[in-house]
Amino acid sequence: MNTLARLSAMISGQIGPLILIFSLAAFLMPGAFIWTVSYTAAFLAVIMFGMGLTIRAEDFKAVITSPKPLLFGCAAQFTIMPALAWLLAHVLGLPADIAVGIILVGCCPGGTSSNVITYLAKGDVALSVGMTIVSTLAAPLMTPLLVYWLAGSWVEVSFWAMMLSVVKIVVVPVLGGLVLRRLAERAVDKVAAFCPLVSTAGIVLIVSGIIAANAGKILDCGPAVMMVVVVHSAAGILIGLAASRILGLSPERQTAVSIEVGLQNSGLAVALAAVHFAANPLATLPGAIWSAWQVVMGGFYAGWRRRCSTRD
Repeated sequence: MNTLARLSAMISGQIGPLILIFSLAAFLMPGAFIWTVSYTAAFLAVIMFGMGLTIRAEDFKAVITSPKPLLFGCAAQFTIMPALAWLLAHVLGLPADIAVGIILVGCCPGGTSSNVITYLAKGDVALSVGMTIVSTLAAPLMTPLLVYWLAGSWVEVSFWAMMLSVVKIVVVPVLGGLVLRRLAERAVDKVAAFCPLVSTAGIVLIVSGIIAANAGKILDCGPAVMMVVVVHSAAGILIGLAASRILGLSPERQTAVSIEVGLQNSGLAVALAAVHFAANPLATLPGAIWSAWQVVMGGFYAGWRRRCSTRD
């Protein structure tokens, strides 16, 4: 069991290279991965259920004992990234498909990868987990509302349909995991070490499927989308870091807030784009590229913050 747990940790620790390898394979052999597109929502629900299984009661201490950093981080999550997405779409004159994809990513809550990156960066993990939980639970209202407000000029957005999707894909699986842990904590503890492996597999399959579905278009649009994704995510981290410094947060909490702001639940963005913007196929492309890039960027940022923490 311990050997399998270590194997799970080792594989999940290489999620960046794995995403890059499978994305290249999906680009070169799209027929081998196209089937995964039909199961995007299911894969994401499994990932969110796994996150619910790994959450403990003490993880909520940040919500109770440190409300200011928590509320600030969540507010930054739903203001900085959507505003940056809208600004980039207008300044760069992005096509409608790409614009709505970037905005959708920017309006999503923080992803579970932010908790792992925060841990590697020696940041405040409890705060990171708290912000992910609160932003995820706020997503059924905030994500549809922001997308409707910011992207309504490009495409018609169904507010209630998107809210229902977020509830089914995010809230129900997370709450299911929390309830199961509450009812059978000892049994859950035995399998919790394998949750990162399951999440890694799910993210890799989601990204691979989207890359396979858009393989013919990536050569034309990929570089431009990559540039927007790089600027968007990097700016989110830097602005989150600057804002948390101005607020006077500790270095550990600055790290947690900046990572939470800059790393999005891009899997959710891909799933929502595939469901709600089927007539705009390139809308899934920003989320797919984001999934791969944010892990790589997050790793470099974590290394820098870890070295800063060591010097301090």
